[in-house]
Amino acid sequence: MTRRIYLDFNASTPIAPEVAEQMQSVLTEPFGNPSSGHWAGAPARETVERARAQVAALLACDAAEIVFTSGGSEANNHALKGTFYASPTPQPHIITIRIEHPAILRPCRFLERLGASVTYLPVDGSGRLDPDDVRRAITSKTILISVMHANNEVGTIQPLLDISRIAREHEVLFHTDAAQTVGKIPARVTEMGVDLLSVAGHKLYAPKGVGALYIRKGVQLEPLVHGAGHEAGRRAGTENVLLDVGLGAACELAQSWVSDSRILELRDLLWSRLEERFGDRVVLNGHPTERLPNTLNMSFMGASATEILAELPDLAASTGSACHSGAVEPSPVLTAMGVPPDLALGAVRFSLGRTTTAEEIEEVVDQLSRVLARPAQRK
Repeated sequence: MTRRIYLDFNASTPIAPEVAEQMQSVLTEPFGNPSSGHWAGAPARETVERARAQVAALLACDAAEIVFTSGGSEANNHALKGTFYASPTPQPHIITIRIEHPAILRPCRFLERLGASVTYLPVDGSGRLDPDDVRRAITSKTILISVMHANNEVGTIQPLLDISRIAREHEVLFHTDAAQTVGKIPARVTEMGVDLLSVAGHKLYAPKGVGALYIRKGVQLEPLVHGAGHEAGRRAGTENVLLDVGLGAACELAQSWVSDSRILELRDLLWSRLEERFGDRVVLNGHPTERLPNTLNMSFMGASATEILAELPDLAASTGSACHSGAVEPSPVLTAMGVPPDLALGAVRFSLGRTTTAEEIEEVVDQLSRVLARPAQRK
């Protein structure tokens, strides 16, 4: 390649220049503790609350319903564990899906060791959940349903509104991990019908190490971090003014991006060019339409994605496989979708971002054509 090309925006995004500028402005002032009642603490508190209002505006909720966290993983853990510890139900039951991020699946496994029962629902070949499966899984002990807004690997968007109606019918709390959707598509909590929603800052051009948890007014969670009464008693620890400002600025910036079609057009350009070059040698993974506008997960038939990307060290993208103990294994997400192992091992995820250009798309297709023309890749 003539230059480095980054097509792994689902893994992480760069800090937007506008966000960095806002963070730069608070590196030295205000320096006071936001919880202090004197002249040094008041401007720090105002700065944090302004950032909280910016996050709330993007989610279309009240600022008091936003709790700042260290990232999406903490937000997910707080939603799951906080619900579990606050519930009076003996042997409480949680419902989730098999293609969730480990930040959901591993806390669920942990809670199972503490006496919870967890139902891991299947998805169809496109990675989509059938809401009727949720209805059938609910029991008298069900306290929480947690279904991701969109999958990080294939981009499939889940039918959250249908699920929320079922949750409300049974008076069960509903949480969604929206790390991959906030800032890419509309993620308004009232329109989705969720009680809890997780945000990860570094997925929407904010810094790493900051996120948020939306907690609908009236929902009671046990704090994940105990201590002083920060975040209205919901998360102890002195507020990180710098990172909170970064997340707030990124959310305000995202207001103008969620309706932009440019990234979707570039993603479709990439897919059309790959189909033109490779025909039936490429297979789409994920839902054809109910999918994130920036995400293209596809398999090269008869090829190894790991070997393909190894031949393109200047291209940043992800494979649909993982290396465990020296052996390459298919992605658990693709396996849960029923993708055959040989296709899963040939899967590549391209995730586009705000800086992606049409020229980069054309170069990636040209370089893939060059690599796949080699005998070693034509298995």
